[in-house]
Amino acid sequence: MSPESSPSPAAPSESSTELGAAATATAGIAVVPASRTGAVAAHLATQHTLGGVYAFTAYLLWGFLPLYFLLLMPIGPFELVAWRILLSLVFCALLLAVTRSWGRIAAILRQPRIAWLTVLAGGLIYINWQVFILGALTGHVIETSLGYFINPIATVLLAVLVLRERLRVTQWIAIGIATLAVLVIIIGYGSFPWIALTLAATFSLYGLVKKRVGPSVDAVSGLTLESLWLVPVAGVLLIVVNATTGLMIGTEGTWHTVLLSLVGVVTAVPLLFFAAGARRASLTLIGLLQFVAPILQFIIGAWLLGEPMPLERWIGFGLVWVALAVLTVDSLVHARRSRSAPA
Repeated sequence: MSPESSPSPAAPSESSTELGAAATATAGIAVVPASRTGAVAAHLATQHTLGGVYAFTAYLLWGFLPLYFLLLMPIGPFELVAWRILLSLVFCALLLAVTRSWGRIAAILRQPRIAWLTVLAGGLIYINWQVFILGALTGHVIETSLGYFINPIATVLLAVLVLRERLRVTQWIAIGIATLAVLVIIIGYGSFPWIALTLAATFSLYGLVKKRVGPSVDAVSGLTLESLWLVPVAGVLLIVVNATTGLMIGTEGTWHTVLLSLVGVVTAVPLLFFAAGARRASLTLIGLLQFVAPILQFIIGAWLLGEPMPLERWIGFGLVWVALAVLTVDSLVHARRSRSAPA
C-alpha cells in the first residue's frame, strides 16, 4: 500500500555522462562540471535521508494503531472495519478532488486486468484489516505483532511458491527457523497463531498483487478503488451489526465520535508517508525500517497492555527474531555484493 507522493528525484542521466566523455575525447574542452555532479549527488543523498524519515514515520504510526483502535472501544471489530472502509473512501475521494486526479481512476478502469487486480487487493486488505482489528480489540496485540514479524519471511516464501524464484541457502535457513518458531508456539503455548499467520499471509499476498499492478496505479487511486469495491461488504457489516448488537457510532459521546470519524485519515496518512519514503529510500533501508511497527506493537501488547508472555511464547518469538536476523544479514550482504559487482 504505497500512495502517490511527489515525483521521484531526478537521477543523473547517462546521456550527460556520454556527452561529456565524447566532448573530452574530441575537443578536450567540454566536460560535465564537477559542481553539477556534486549537486546531483547531494540532492540524491538528501532525498534518500528524507525517504528514510518518511518511511520511519509511516511505520511509527502503524506501530501505534492498536492503541488508537482501543480508544474506540466499546465499538465492535466488524462495525469498526465497516467505518474504516467507508471513511477511507471519503478521505481518498477528497484527496482526488483537491488534486484533481480523477483521471487516474478512469485510466485504471480502462485497463480490465489492472482493475481486477485492485479488486483482489481490496479483498486481501479487507481480511487483513478485519483480522488486525479483531486481534487488537480482543487482547491479541502481541499476536498481531508476530504476524508482521513473520511477514518478510512469508514474502520470501511467496517468491518461491508463486514467482518460482530460487532462494539462497541463508534464506532457506530463515524460513526453516521461522517454521520451527510457529511449531514451538503451537505445541508449547497450546494455541494456533491464526491471527499472526493470517496477517502475514494476507499482507504478503497484498504486496505481491501491488507488485503486479506496478506503477500504473498510484496509492491514493489504489486505496480509493480498493475501498470502493469493499463498500458492499461495509454495507452488509453495518446492516448485520445494527440488527444484532446495534451500531455504536454517535452513542458514546462527542470525543468517541470524533475519533471514529478520523479512522479514514488514520488509515490513509501512514500510506502517504510510506509512499513518499518508498520512492526515495533504498529497498534495503525500507526492509530494515519495516520492523519498527511490530516492535512497537509487541511492546504495547507485552508491557503496556500486560498480555501474557510465558516461556514458550518467548522461545517462539526468539526463534522468529533469529530468523529475521539471518534474513536481514543475508539481504545486506547480497545488496553490497550486487553494488560492488562489475556492470
